Amino acid sequence: MYLRKRRKQVAEINVVPYIDVMLVLLIIFMATAPLITHGVKVDLPKMEESDLVDTKDSPPIIASIDAQGRYYVSVGTDPEKPMDAVEVAAIIKLKLQQNPDTPVMIKGDGKVSYQEVLLLMDFLKNAGVPSVGLMTKSFDEE
Repeated sequence: MYLRKRRKQVAEINVVPYIDVMLVLLIIFMATAPLITHGVKVDLPKMEESDLVDTKDSPPIIASIDAQGRYYVSVGTDPEKPMDAVEVAAIIKLKLQQNPDTPVMIKGDGKVSYQEVLLLMDFLKNAGVPSVGLMTKSFDEE
């Protein structure tokens, strides 16, 4: 009579099937991730109130863009006449030479294209403005 030898049980987990499933899921996520992020519509000009800019020492310089794409510059409460972006940058550069600690803010209409705001930011950067803040309307002001 033949006696079978008992084999010792193996106490290891076979992870090969898990690796296969993980790689398939990775490929699926890599293929679908770019499709999910396109076409998101946002309304940027609204935000919760924030006290990021301290304006106690001097009133901020505000560069504004209205819905028709006209530029304005105001310091405190004195808005000026419409002008082009180069004139805005020159006026802000002159005012920053007088007081370099004055904060500069951009106040853009919600209907203005993003390109117009970026163009103004580029002109301000070339004029030597170290940082620019973006003004928004609070949800409570509606």
